[in-house]
Amino acid sequence: MSENQPAPLTRLLAIMAQLRDPVRGCEWDQAQTFSTIAPYTIEEAYEVADAIERGDIAALKDELGDLLLQVVFHARIAEETGLFDFSAVAAAIAAKMETRHPHIFGDAPDLGQSREERWESAKATERAAKGVAGALDGVALALPALLRAEKLQKRAARQGFDWPDRSGPVAKLHEEIDELAGAGTDAEQEEEAGDLLFAAVNVVRAYGVSPEAALRSANAKFERRFRAMETLAAERGLTFASLTLDQQDALWNDVKASEPGKPA
Repeated sequence: MSENQPAPLTRLLAIMAQLRDPVRGCEWDQAQTFSTIAPYTIEEAYEVADAIERGDIAALKDELGDLLLQVVFHARIAEETGLFDFSAVAAAIAAKMETRHPHIFGDAPDLGQSREERWESAKATERAAKGVAGALDGVALALPALLRAEKLQKRAARQGFDWPDRSGPVAKLHEEIDELAGAGTDAEQEEEAGDLLFAAVNVVRAYGVSPEAALRSANAKFERRFRAMETLAAERGLTFASLTLDQQDALWNDVKASEPGKPA
């Protein structure tokens, strides 16, 4: 690094300040608010996850930079309105990490708790200090619905509101399937479909599996197999969309059989 070049983070903060300058800045950046850039923040977080999923380290570096820019952007807007600045954001998360790890950064004894027990206990203390009393308070509304369902269920389970074994959520899932089949109006179908999905999350959670991770994996598998079906059809001189469902299903079975570890 040149002696005249500022540290990367200092440089990034200065760039954002310039972009937001009311006289010499960029019109688009000047016009943004917390609300207008929030969708970009969420999108960048997903792109980080996508790079990790693909094992693309070069892309991960770039996407982490894009995500950091979003943090800097929000902090700059807050600083301009006298709310807080980037330093306050960094200081707050640093203090939070130390508070949540008293056995590492403090003099608290190790009580033999699991990592999750320590973490949740610290978060409960933080919520109480903020005047957040309800067990479900603080579960972000903007989370993907599947992930939010899991978090709501986990919060309720910590209060003892949970099935004692897997048979309960499995029976509830079958009940919700029947109720969806019997729903009449569009509104009833939507409600019962939501109950069905919520019950499915409960079943998966009972097996100790992350519903979000499991569905992401299933999505990737379906996409991989469907693309392979299209390729196989083309290799056989067939137009995929013109095939009957039975013919498409036969292609699906061929693709499954050809995968490593699958019986021929």
